[in-house]
Amino acid sequence: MARSRVRVAGHFGELLQGRLGPEGPVVLLTLPCPALGVRAVRVAAGAALSLRGGLVSPALARRFLGGLRLPLRGCVALFPEAVPGGGAGMSTAALVALARLAGWRGDPLRLARECVAAEGASDPLMLPEGGAMLWASREGRVVRAMAPLEPSEIVGGFVGPPRRTDPGEGDFADISDLVVRWRGDLRVQAALAAQSAARRWGEAPAAVLARELGALGWVAAHTGSAQGLIFAPGTVPDGAGAALREAGFAGVLRFRAGVGA
Repeated sequence: MARSRVRVAGHFGELLQGRLGPEGPVVLLTLPCPALGVRAVRVAAGAALSLRGGLVSPALARRFLGGLRLPLRGCVALFPEAVPGGGAGMSTAALVALARLAGWRGDPLRLARECVAAEGASDPLMLPEGGAMLWASREGRVVRAMAPLEPSEIVGGFVGPPRRTDPGEGDFADISDLVVRWRGDLRVQAALAAQSAARRWGEAPAAVLARELGALGWVAAHTGSAQGLIFAPGTVPDGAGAALREAGFAGVLRFRAGVGA
């Protein structure tokens, strides 16, 4: 049965992203973020689908829903809780929200494949354990299970202009060495996330702040503007958010992440 409103949580960059081997697929380990997402609300009846919010074009939405054989009529408003192109998964979350608004209850991997068919890439937001899977984002498939992020706190925001994902871009570092070292230890995880982000962005603002504020590491969107600091629970220093704002971060937020978040 179709619903009247749905919210789908996004993510906050990637703990790891790159190629699995020099010529391998682009893979990622996402950082789920319950604090950011997309709300889809049916605001008026109608014979055809119309959209408000600008996240997804009506033509793309109809093609996506047609691939799932889901009818969705009326006017639907999409409300993103982060700027598109920030690396918080707003585009994928919008598609998943539309599917669920139309009554989708099927295989989440089929939903992922339709997201890839629609946009060329997908975050694993439709998977209940998406944060514990190495994900081939241009193929919509699980590569392998991974240890989930240990309990942690993230303080982050958005630096610079939005950078929308280009599914044709292939200039990513090989992270196969980081993948094999990943394990259930927050210090190890934070250090590996920082290495992955540095291979993408070098000495980014979050890297500097991580040292100054005593974070265990830092995390970034590898195709967006999100950057954040990784702390053990209860160790975020007073004034961390203010330090990010002073450094030019927009949309500063703090959220619990990892197991049990």
